Amino acid sequence: MKPKDFFSENQKKQIISAIEEAEKNTSGEIRVHVEWQCKEANPLDRAAQIFAMLKMHKTKQRNGVLFYLSLNDHKFAILGDAGINSKVPEGFWDNIKEAMVTEFKENRLAEGLVKGIKMAGEQLAAHFPYDAKTDINELSDDISFG
Repeated sequence: MKPKDFFSENQKKQIISAIEEAEKNTSGEIRVHVEWQCKEANPLDRAAQIFAMLKMHKTKQRNGVLFYLSLNDHKFAILGDAGINSKVPEGFWDNIKEAMVTEFKENRLAEGLVKGIKMAGEQLAAHFPYDAKTDINELSDDISFG
């Protein structure tokens, strides 16, 4: 099985829909990347590689957020760009991770991702509100797979 076949079509739609819904209220950008194996000891290091590969650092306000998930390793990371990291309170990403782990432990990976995306979207909206005159969707909302 390939990583892209792990989630059902309905689950993929739920995740993408959560991204689209979150981005309606913010200039921030959210991506999800899923792969079988984390190629680094620390999933945050791998997330940083994926972040660069997806060119997430090129958003105008540096407000991209990546949700990285390694299926076989049972590892994941959330990586925010400099713009959002300078705005959110300390421990913010840890709070999202804890909420996601609750779902992950029940084998509800899609639901955990949706929950995390919504939580990140709320903070993005608070700090980077949507402006219909200037905001464009800078990054794809599709899930990327390794």
